Amino acid sequence: MLLKESFTYPNTDVEAVYSLIANPVFREEAAAETGGTDIEITLEETDDGGHVITIVRDQQAEMPDFIKKFIGDTVKIKQTEQWTGPDGDGNRSADVKMSVIGQPAGMLGTVNLLAEGDVSFVVEGDVTVNVPFIGRKIEPEIAKVISASIRNDVELGNKRLSDPS
Repeated sequence: MLLKESFTYPNTDVEAVYSLIANPVFREEAAAETGGTDIEITLEETDDGGHVITIVRDQQAEMPDFIKKFIGDTVKIKQTEQWTGPDGDGNRSADVKMSVIGQPAGMLGTVNLLAEGDVSFVVEGDVTVNVPFIGRKIEPEIAKVISASIRNDVELGNKRLSDPS
């Protein structure tokens, strides 16, 4: 199932937004705000000025009961983002892989930070649940959870950028 979301960071620039994205303290706070526990964050700088960010966390499975029967009440999620350095226009992008550890569910996609007046944060990905017969019914539920998590991160990021104290 295709997931496409676009958000805005007003009155800022790509590097200010990226500094939040590449800040382990902010990422841990954002993961905790969505109910994440046992959060582990690693950050590796790349040669081109980007980063590989990996976040592993336990998360409450906020899913309909018919899905919880398969996955349980909590899931362990691993999210890896491979961010590039800025391009000639100052934009950044990342390849993203999100997987539910021990379950046949996840997302492969991209994130783009685009300097278009305000900063656009655009996520596109393919959400998959490889379970015969019911996988396609579960994919929209997984996509909703991913979208809600991204929305939360952006809202928290906008708060931090407008009031850094």
